[in-house]
Amino acid sequence: MSSRFQELDWRQTPLGELVLRKRWDKTFDKEVHEIKLDDDFLMSSLFTVAEEEVARRALAELTGTDLAVAVGGLGLGYTALTVLENPAVGSLSVIDALGEVIEWHEQGLIPAGATLTADPRCELVHGDFFAMARSPEGLDPNRPNRRFDAIIVDIDHSPRHLLHPSHGDFYAPAGVARLAGLLRPGGVFGLWSNDTPDDEYVAALTASFAHVKAEIVTFPNPLQDRDATATLYLATT
Repeated sequence: MSSRFQELDWRQTPLGELVLRKRWDKTFDKEVHEIKLDDDFLMSSLFTVAEEEVARRALAELTGTDLAVAVGGLGLGYTALTVLENPAVGSLSVIDALGEVIEWHEQGLIPAGATLTADPRCELVHGDFFAMARSPEGLDPNRPNRRFDAIIVDIDHSPRHLLHPSHGDFYAPAGVARLAGLLRPGGVFGLWSNDTPDDEYVAALTASFAHVKAEIVTFPNPLQDRDATATLYLATT
C-alpha cells in the first residue's frame, strides 16, 4: 500500500463497515485522518470548524465553574477536545455507540486519543446515546437521573439525514422534551447539522427550551473551490 494512504483498521459493525484510514493530502499539504461507515464519510480531519464551534458556542452560553458536559459522538475527537480546552469544565462524558472508535482513541490510532485518555476530567463511554437519552436512567449509567450543564451532539448528518432510523424520535417534540429534562436549569443543548436550518426542528426545540438559535457556520472547502456551511442549533433551558 502506498505510504500516502494507510487503512489503519477495518471493522464490521451493526451499523455497517467501519474504516479508519490515514492519507497525505497534497492540496492541504498535511496528514488527514478519516472515518468511513460503508460509503459515508463520518468525519475527516480536513474539516473540523463546525465540530469545534458547536462545543465552543454551547459552552459560551454558560457561566460558572465545574461544569458537567456530555457529548454524543466521539468520532475523531475534535468536539471533545474543544470542550476540554475550556477551564470551566469539571467533567466530560463522551458517549459513542461504536466501541471500535473508542478503542482507536485508547490505542493511539487517532491523534486526539492521547489527550482525551490522559485528561482525568474525560470519560469515554461505550453506549447508544439515543437509547440512553430516552432511558429513565439518563446519560450516566453510574448516576441515574444525572443532569448536565451542557449536552452536545454530533452523530447524525442532520435531524432528517440519520445514520439509523431508530434515532428519529430524538428529534421529535417528545424526544426534545426528554432531552431538556436531562439538563440543569440554564443548561444548554448544542447540535451539529450538515444541512440548512430546519424550521420544523427549530419549532420542536422552541416548545421545550427558553431560547433557541440556528446559526450557520461557513468555512472554506478548497477541494470544491467554494465555501461550505453547517448549521449549529443552540438551545438553553
